[in-house]
Amino acid sequence: MADKINGMEKREEQEDLLQEKLQKLRAVYEKPQMTEVQITQLHNHIREAKRMEQCKGKQTNGFKIAAAAAVVAAGLFIILPNTSGTIAHAMEQIPIIGSLVKVVTFRDYEYEGDRNMADIEVPEIKADGTLPDTALQENLDRTTAEINAEIQKITDGLIAEFEKNLKDEMGYQDIVVKSEVLATTSDYFTLKLICYQGAGSGYQWNYFYTIDLKTGERLQLKDIFKEGTDYITPISDDIKRQMQARMDADENVYYWLNDEIEEWNFQSITDETSFYLNENGNVVIGFNEGDVAPMYMGTVEFEIPAEVLEGIRK
Repeated sequence: MADKINGMEKREEQEDLLQEKLQKLRAVYEKPQMTEVQITQLHNHIREAKRMEQCKGKQTNGFKIAAAAAVVAAGLFIILPNTSGTIAHAMEQIPIIGSLVKVVTFRDYEYEGDRNMADIEVPEIKADGTLPDTALQENLDRTTAEINAEIQKITDGLIAEFEKNLKDEMGYQDIVVKSEVLATTSDYFTLKLICYQGAGSGYQWNYFYTIDLKTGERLQLKDIFKEGTDYITPISDDIKRQMQARMDADENVYYWLNDEIEEWNFQSITDETSFYLNENGNVVIGFNEGDVAPMYMGTVEFEIPAEVLEGIRK
């Protein structure tokens, strides 16, 4: 009898801990923006809760824990009025990030089912419409419109794919899209679009949008450097240096740098390689999963020290 009571108390304690854990995750989710780490943690714990729910038929003693997990996991997603995704709306939830531009949530698409989950926040960059500099105003309006159209095309495609798979009952699928302001100064602004898609295994990729606030133009990598200078070689060499240093410091870190399959090895960036400028003004090169390392390494970034590019920056 004592063993039975102790067992019930232990299960109740596990149930309480699980609910507390998932409630904390819910609080994190309800923040306007999420970091990459938070998104990954959220996915892991959702899957954990779902696995516990599936186990309830196999382990009667764990029924209360599994049921609680199912209820709380379902509650992680607050379904907004535009769940169908057919109504686009602007919600100014994200704070102003600079004197010239701000970011709002243009569309919020959410779906939660037994085997399918979508959580897609579509950001929109808005330019200050009262600038005395007419040329700067026109450039900002054009640039933000182009970036917004690109973001909407990306997210519309992900939603269309999600709904098609949902209709065709293609199995388990998760889609998450969030955004993060990486840097905003008097000279430039960078928005990062974080995309995650899972179906059995998951894949994350990022888009970076950097605007020169002095000209209103979208920055390309070549725009940061003096005309005619070689910036590809020093950036690529420093990335290789950082890769080797990281591998030497941690045996769990691995990049395709000295792999036996030569064509896999990282050789060089290109003008099209993703980048942004951080708050220190340094160039940061970003790679998606699988670009320069095994998938388990996730998305990786390399900040290039200012001294590496000294003399060739504008």
